[in-house]
Amino acid sequence: MALDRRLAGVLLHPTSLPGSHGIGDLGPEAVRFLDWLHAAGFGLWQVLPLGPTGFGDSPYQCFSAFAGNPYLISPDVLVEQGLLTPAEAKPPRFPAHQVDYGPVIEHKMAVLRRAFERYRGGDFAALRRRVAAFRRRETVAAWLEDYALFAALKKAHGGAVWNTWDKPLRKAQPRALEAARREHADEIDFQVFTQFLFFDQWHALRSHAHQCGIQIVGDLPIYVAFDSADTWAHQDLFKLTPEGQPTCVAGVPPDYFSATGQLWGNPIYRYDKMKRRGFRWWIGRMRSMLEMFDVVRLDHFRGFEAYWEVPAGEKTAVNGKWVPGPRHALFEALRNALGGDLPLIAENLGVITDDVEALREDFELPGMKVLQFAWVPASERPLVPDPGCVFQPHKVERRCVVYTGSHDNPTTRQWWDEFASAGERRLMRAYLGCDGSKPHEALCRAALATTAETVILPMQDLLGLGGEARMNFPGREAGNWGWRMAKGAATAGLARQWREALLIYERHADQGNIARGMIAGQTAAERARKP
Repeated sequence: MALDRRLAGVLLHPTSLPGSHGIGDLGPEAVRFLDWLHAAGFGLWQVLPLGPTGFGDSPYQCFSAFAGNPYLISPDVLVEQGLLTPAEAKPPRFPAHQVDYGPVIEHKMAVLRRAFERYRGGDFAALRRRVAAFRRRETVAAWLEDYALFAALKKAHGGAVWNTWDKPLRKAQPRALEAARREHADEIDFQVFTQFLFFDQWHALRSHAHQCGIQIVGDLPIYVAFDSADTWAHQDLFKLTPEGQPTCVAGVPPDYFSATGQLWGNPIYRYDKMKRRGFRWWIGRMRSMLEMFDVVRLDHFRGFEAYWEVPAGEKTAVNGKWVPGPRHALFEALRNALGGDLPLIAENLGVITDDVEALREDFELPGMKVLQFAWVPASERPLVPDPGCVFQPHKVERRCVVYTGSHDNPTTRQWWDEFASAGERRLMRAYLGCDGSKPHEALCRAALATTAETVILPMQDLLGLGGEARMNFPGREAGNWGWRMAKGAATAGLARQWREALLIYERHADQGNIARGMIAGQTAAERARKP
């Protein structure tokens, strides 16, 4: 398994990278970020889901669980390939620190359509052969044609949700789909082309990561979006009415993120049918993820043991119920089909029971610990941690992944300034022996010092940023997923600072070789000083 030694990584979604096209992408700035990670000694880069975003621009509500996000395609790389001229790729002026999704999407899609027209009309025979081979690849063909047709039909219907289409298309009737493929052949070819570009750029970037000794951690949302190619093409695998309306939707009950729970609205799987079919859909999904990533984080792992099901039409997630999930049967099917231990991280935050932890442990999956949750004081002794809290650094087990915070948390600077109680701040200062002037740095170092095999730190915390850099606020429908890192923020000085910390805590990706080199250097110096 990939996470079997002391390592550290950084959480930063590609949309948050700097660049001139209004949104981070898979081009030169991503390469520079990997070089920065390598210089600092980080061995992991964690990203959020990379699918084509839909509702609210959330990477957890994608039009496909398999496809890549075309907005992440780098126009700069297309210029290098001759698919665009520099003038055609030149963007309008965009905000530097926030993604303005509407204008960005318009710009990116216009650029991609120009590239497609040049590809079709130009001398790109070798590239056309590569696109054709991509389209025929077994693991791609299993989802690509459904997604390309779905995207073409959405465009033809002005972006309308699939269950509002005419019945033959809504029900995905074979004769209607055959006619639609003929009618929308050009748009389908465009969608295939953009998927080729995404995966071509992604695998080139991943190859560079491996050259730098960096593994990439992906993120698999447990659910798919209702308005997705997955739900439309596999309606019998979801709890839907004959007309394609959800009978119930996904969410989580009230917790420390939201007093009314979180109503996600995703359709619920028919795990009974999936099991009878040998979990083929899930096996295909996991195989696709493992072709993209070295390690995969399973978002909302507790939903595999039991999930919160809310009747369709509810305004909040309060009136839901727990329903048994696929449990061991799914993970046994995945392990048997894909072979050996699966390189997975189980996101086990929220309402976690002994049965959830038993499922995780039975498959030897590391869980998550978030240190922002560690500083709840005992009610009768304010400088003693609550004995029921499992997040204090001294309670962290070896086989887990420690975070200061996740994409759903405030940055540590914002948490300290706006959300932490006086008791939490007092306890953290006492526990860590810090004065609170740099809480982000103190918490990052506390994470690195734990015995956990893996630590992943949000880039915002390495930079010491506040609320302006928060990625997501659970339960808030708009204004999320937009933060971008300032160009030049990942400096050589910052790399040196964290390289020293990684060496101290024995988490540098090349720790052994560096340690041996230091010892050899010290010995030579000592010999030189001898008379």
